[in-house]
This record gives sequence, C-alpha cells and structure tokens, in this order.
Amino acid sequence: MTTPTTKRLTRSSQDKWIAGVCGGLAEYFGISAGLVRFLFVLSCLLPGPQFVLYLILWVVIPKR
Repeated sequence: MTTPTTKRLTRSSQDKWIAGVCGGLAEYFGISAGLVRFLFVLSCLLPGPQFVLYLILWVVIPKR
C-alpha cells in the first residue's frame, strides 16, 4: 500500500524571480508561474494590500 502524498505550499527554488512566492503558488495549484505573476501584477493595479500580502507570504511560506 502506498501512502497518499500531501501537497505542501513552499516557495519555489527553481522558478523564482524575487522570492519564489508566485512560483510556489503556481506549483501548488498546478498552473503556469507566468500566469500567477501576470495576475499579481494586474492585481497591483487595483487598490488594496497586494504588495503587503506578497511580503507576508514571503515570510510565512517556507522555502523548499
């Protein structure tokens, strides 16, 4: 019998530009890292704490 593998949210060490947050989110959800980055940049055009959220995720999500 095999044990089910659990998905863990970690910052990407391979697919990163700044801290690996977008790359880690993309790996976790199984989508393109470019799409996550594009959506993040688009969301920064709207009012809200997107940049602060990125910094918090940078600190909270462990590095792989």
